[in-house]
Amino acid sequence: MDDRYVQHRAALTAAILERDGVTAAADRQAAYAGTPTDPAVAAYVATVRKHAYRVSDADVAALRAAGHDDPAIFELTVAAAVGQATRQYDAALAVLAAIPAEAG
Repeated sequence: MDDRYVQHRAALTAAILERDGVTAAADRQAAYAGTPTDPAVAAYVATVRKHAYRVSDADVAALRAAGHDDPAIFELTVAAAVGQATRQYDAALAVLAAIPAEAG
């Protein structure tokens, strides 16, 4: 299946994961992958990935209490959300690619 947005998606991902930010690139990469080692960040990222609509003020407060400021929380949120969206998008493309042409 043709993904006409592959270059745009790659540029977005590179900007999130590789450019300078207030958080270390390794922390953003871990949030993107869903594998942060900081327990507070891991709990938050899990919520963003699985139930983004459930992120609450208490979740953000827990990150602040763990020493993360608002710009860092924003970067981790974007990395986690785009990582999960990318996984879902790629899975959907794989399913569509597996459908025989004559079935569509």
